[in-house]
Amino acid sequence: MERNEVGTLFRERLGEVIEKSGLSRSAFASAIGLDRSTLSQLLSPENERLPRAETVIAMARQGAVSTDWLLGVNQEPSPGAELVSAAMEIEPGAGGPTDARLDRWHKEAEGYKIRYVPSSLPDLLKTEDVIRYEYRDYGTLVPDARLEQAEARLAYSRLPETDMEVCSAFQSIESFARGEGIWRDLPVAVRREQLKHMRKLCDELYPTFRWFLFDGLQRYAAPVTIFGPKRAALYVGTMYFVFTGTEQIRVLTRYFDDLIRAAVVQPPDIIDLIDGLIMRLPSPQEKAGAKSASSVEG
Repeated sequence: MERNEVGTLFRERLGEVIEKSGLSRSAFASAIGLDRSTLSQLLSPENERLPRAETVIAMARQGAVSTDWLLGVNQEPSPGAELVSAAMEIEPGAGGPTDARLDRWHKEAEGYKIRYVPSSLPDLLKTEDVIRYEYRDYGTLVPDARLEQAEARLAYSRLPETDMEVCSAFQSIESFARGEGIWRDLPVAVRREQLKHMRKLCDELYPTFRWFLFDGLQRYAAPVTIFGPKRAALYVGTMYFVFTGTEQIRVLTRYFDDLIRAAVVQPPDIIDLIDGLIMRLPSPQEKAGAKSASSVEG
C-alpha cells in the first residue's frame, strides 16, 4: 500500500472511530491527550503525515479498535488478535522439577495481589508425603526440588505484605479426601494428615491467604496464576501461556473475580469443610475391621 493510501485510509477510519465514539472532535482530542487543532490537522485531506505511535495507540484504545486496523494493515477492527500476539508468549517446560519461573514471577510481583487457580490442591498447602507421592515416578531428585519450591511459596505467603487469593472447585478437595482419581493409591493416613495440614495453614495464613471454593458443576476454571498487574500464566500441561498485556491481565482478573463471586464456600468456612471431610475418613480401626471382614468372606 502506498503512503498516501495509508494516510487516506487512516483518516477515514479515524473519522469512523470518532463518529462511533459519540464524542465531538474536541472531546475525543481531549480524551487522547491532543488539542483539537492537532486532531483537525490529522483529519485534513491535505495532511500526509501519520501521528506518532503513542498517539495511534491512544486513538485505538479510545475507539476499542486495533492499531493495525486503524493504519489499514488488516480489515478486522477488533483489538483481540493484535493484543494477544503482542503480549502473549508460549513457554514450554511448565511444571518441571527445575522450573523456577513461578518463584521468580512471585518475587517480581511482591506487594501486589496474587490470584491463583490450582490444578489440584494449592502447592503451598501440600505435605511432604503428598508431594513425594505426586512425583514418585520422576526419580529421587525431583520430589526434593518440588519440596523446596513448595516451602519457598509457603514462606512467601507468610510475609506480612502478602495478599493471595486462591479459587478452586470444592469437588477437588472432596475427591482428594475420598482417594479418587490420581489419589486412589494414597493411603488414608496420608490423606488425613494432608487435610489436617491444610486446615492448620488456612487458619494460620488467613486473612492474607484466602481460599474460595466454587461448585465445579456450575463453573470450570483452567489453572492460572495472575501476578498482580505484572503477568498472568495459564498452565496447559507442559506449557505456560504467559500474558503481559494490561488488557489481557485485566480480562483474566475479571474472570477470576467472577469465580470468587460464584464461590459457595468462603475462606472463613474452609476449616469447617475440612473438619467434615476428616470426620468422614475411615479410622484405622474401621479399616482393620473392613480388611478382616474381607479376609473372612474370601
